[in-house]
Amino acid sequence: MLTLRLPQLFDIHQVPKVFREDGIMSGYRHPSSSALDCILSSFQMTNETVNIWTHFLPTWYFLWRFSMLCSTLDFLTDSYSWPMLVYMLLICLYPFTSSCAHTFSTMSTKARHVCYFFDYGALSLYSLGCAITYASYAMPDSWVNSWLHQHFVTIAVCNSLFCTSMSCYSRFVELQFPHISKILRTAAFVVPFLFDSVPLFYRLLSCCWGSCGPSEALASHSYHLFFAFLTCFLFASHLPERLAPGRFDYIGHSHQLFHICAVVGTHFQMEAVLTDMSSRKEWLMSHSASPSFLGTLGALALGVLLNLGIIGIFSVGLPRTPHQSTSASCGAHPHQE
Repeated sequence: MLTLRLPQLFDIHQVPKVFREDGIMSGYRHPSSSALDCILSSFQMTNETVNIWTHFLPTWYFLWRFSMLCSTLDFLTDSYSWPMLVYMLLICLYPFTSSCAHTFSTMSTKARHVCYFFDYGALSLYSLGCAITYASYAMPDSWVNSWLHQHFVTIAVCNSLFCTSMSCYSRFVELQFPHISKILRTAAFVVPFLFDSVPLFYRLLSCCWGSCGPSEALASHSYHLFFAFLTCFLFASHLPERLAPGRFDYIGHSHQLFHICAVVGTHFQMEAVLTDMSSRKEWLMSHSASPSFLGTLGALALGVLLNLGIIGIFSVGLPRTPHQSTSASCGAHPHQE
């Protein structure tokens, strides 16, 4: 009778340094797992299981919301909806890519780096999608047709390349200079976020100064920004596991909370953008040009190609690691006693 055994788990001192996480002492998978081992591990409790599911399940939620929009918006011929099409594609892509990265990152040292290269690329493209929708629907009235408005997407494409390049490079210095690596990786994502959010900051400050009325969109934007800042804090601080190493190995560590806050923030962002899209349509259509193919789907295609090129360059540049060095650190393979 065929029996299926779940992969063996290891403690932190049993895996190579590149696989270790701050404050996580147990629940590690074998660093040369097979693809089947990786998939099976998502159905057992490891220190990655919640990371996998907190982005895999939201992918289906965003796909469901996308399908609902497909039945109400004309994505094929209505150019005004093209920025939303780009955005919905990318908020479905980034959690799915992250889930896959966490699932298959223990196949080898090189696979781990490449998996997260794609994860970073998907996040940088998500930042580009945010910029495209903000330029089309969320730009302050007084900024419409300004120099910044006209070049917002172009700058965002450059930001996405900076994000992918810097975050991928940070993995090359991670072992020798972990603090510098963390700073580089954090900055890689903070810079596009701050740039994308400049129109939102201005609109929120304008309301604080009393120059705007109540807005459902601004309320959702505020929730999104709150969860975005919380996401950044959790990513950079490694709390709570840093305060109690080993206590949050399986449930409750910062990366799991980071995933949850990111998804909740994206939900509020989606609601805010949808509200701006519908409530400001008449005014925007009369005061600015309709979104162009080049500035929406064209910018996305360019961003995808350039980011894939960057990922390819960094993947080729990865140092070769002998297979024996990884397997020796853990002893027997998961299928062995």
